[in-house]
Amino acid sequence: MKPLAILLTCLPLAANAQSHAGHDMHAPSAAPKEAGQGGFAALAEITDLLRADPTTDWSQVDLGRLRLHLQDMDQLVTELQVSENDVPEGLQVTIDLAGPAAGAARRMVPAHGPVLAAETGWNSDVTVGEDSIVWAVTDAAAADQIRGLGFFGLMATGNHHPAHHLAIARGGSQDAHSGH
Repeated sequence: MKPLAILLTCLPLAANAQSHAGHDMHAPSAAPKEAGQGGFAALAEITDLLRADPTTDWSQVDLGRLRLHLQDMDQLVTELQVSENDVPEGLQVTIDLAGPAAGAARRMVPAHGPVLAAETGWNSDVTVGEDSIVWAVTDAAAADQIRGLGFFGLMATGNHHPAHHLAIARGGSQDAHSGH
C-alpha cells in the first residue's frame, strides 16, 4: 500500500480516537436526571425545590421527617401483607398488622382513605383493629377500576404526593396524610 493511502486510511481512526479521548463510548449525550434510588431522588428533588425558593424558612425545614415518611412508603409497598376481596361495587382490603410494616400501615392507610375519597368521590371506609385494618373502597360506576387498582394502586392514586412531601419537608403541621 502506498504511504498516502495508508495515511488516508488511518486519519479517520486517529480522529475518532481523539474525539473520544477521555469519554465513555456509551455515555449518553445528555446529563442524567435521576438522582438514584427512589427515596434519595425524592429527597434530592425536594432539596432542590427548597433551595430554589427564597421564601423557604430553613429553621422549619425537616428533611428527616420526610425521610421517615419515605421509609413508610417503601415498607408499605415492599413488606405489607394484604388480602383483597371483591365486594359489590368495589374492593375490601384486609391488612395484616403482625408484620414489619404494621406501623407504616397504621400511619398511612387511615390517613389516605379520606384523601382518596375527596380526590375521587369514591366511598372509602377504613376500620383499624388490633390485628388488622379493613379498608373498603366502593363506587358502582368505578367498581372495575377500584378492583383493578387493588390496594397498592389505591394507595398511589392521587396527585397529592409531591405537594404532600414538600409540606412535610417544610415542617408544616401534621396534615391528615403525613404519617409523621
